[in-house]
Amino acid sequence: MSRDSDDQATTLLGALPDDLRTELIAFRRDLHMHPELGNQEFRTTAAIKQRLEAAGLAPRVLDTGTGLMCDVGTWDGVRPMLALRADIDALPIPDTKADCAYRSTVPDRAHACGHDIHTVTVLGAALVLADLDRRGLLPNAVRLIFQPAEEVLPGGAPDAIDSGVLDGVGKIIAVHCDPKVDAGRIGLRTGPITSACDRLEITLDGPGGHTARPHLTTDLVTAAAKVVTEVPALLSRRIDARSGLALTWGRIEAGHACNVIPQHAELSGTVRCLDLKAWHDAPDLVHAAIVEIADLHRAKSVVEYIRGVPPVVNDPAVTQLLHDAMTARRGAFSVEDTEQSLGGEDFSWYLEKVPGAMARLGVRTPGDGARGDLHRGDFDADEKSITVGVELFTAAALLDGEY
Repeated sequence: MSRDSDDQATTLLGALPDDLRTELIAFRRDLHMHPELGNQEFRTTAAIKQRLEAAGLAPRVLDTGTGLMCDVGTWDGVRPMLALRADIDALPIPDTKADCAYRSTVPDRAHACGHDIHTVTVLGAALVLADLDRRGLLPNAVRLIFQPAEEVLPGGAPDAIDSGVLDGVGKIIAVHCDPKVDAGRIGLRTGPITSACDRLEITLDGPGGHTARPHLTTDLVTAAAKVVTEVPALLSRRIDARSGLALTWGRIEAGHACNVIPQHAELSGTVRCLDLKAWHDAPDLVHAAIVEIADLHRAKSVVEYIRGVPPVVNDPAVTQLLHDAMTARRGAFSVEDTEQSLGGEDFSWYLEKVPGAMARLGVRTPGDGARGDLHRGDFDADEKSITVGVELFTAAALLDGEY
């Protein structure tokens, strides 16, 4: 495997054959028509398992009952393996695409985040790498991880890790569909690429009273309003602004009548953060700020801080591996810088254990403008992205020994 200049692709083994490309598109469309929610992906798991076994591989269903792990090649017990991760679950929203032959057949279920694309890119890479291994051309074993329940906080990754998916793994890579990037390209970023995402549930209580005499009781509506406005402001002075920590409220409920000060209020929100240390510090800091503001207004507070996922922090060396793999396939102009996202991704749990990186996989048809956003019922992907994902993964597996 020789490398050409940085602005043109290199001839590299592991290209996707036309017949397999056609099969993967059909496989993706079948998954798209039969989406399954987190920890319910039994049909999806069975389909992946059957295809891997047909290729002579030995997948193992994870201990949770859905999802799989599988090795391509025989691990020598010495050189750590590269892991390729895909998430396989769908979202609890209706598929609203019109005139689409492969739209979801399951009411209120849709692959609206591209996990079907993620799944077939890893499946396709497995089949190509298995062929290389049979020919003695795979330099090291590769671990495949088909993970359930990415959309269910705190994600299915911790359970997958408990099932042993990282045993023998030295680094891990993944892709995530990006409708802002053209098919044929990927987006990369070293360091934080997605945010931590935690959930916050708060109750405030007081004796209640008449709105004519707020001075004789706890004005709970005002206390709730102050928590909503002043806690984020207080946090901005207690946490380094470079951490990107943001507390945003999604729900506030209090009271039933215009002239009655209520006895109970509820608030819900999310805490997002791009810095790993700040994420670890956030529960104590957020809790203290809420109690401080609530106490100031004589409201009794109960704070439930629910851990979600850490930020995805791309390792520099593994990000470089993805860059060089894509460059080897399609040239340097196929790689672009990508912005940070405040969305959460449970791929981050793997990075607490081993270095890794996630790439943004372009799924927008070039020249078509925006294809909409993720987590929308009309989301779809340019299926040329499947070829790109497969060949990115196979190139990374072949180049892995150099990093």
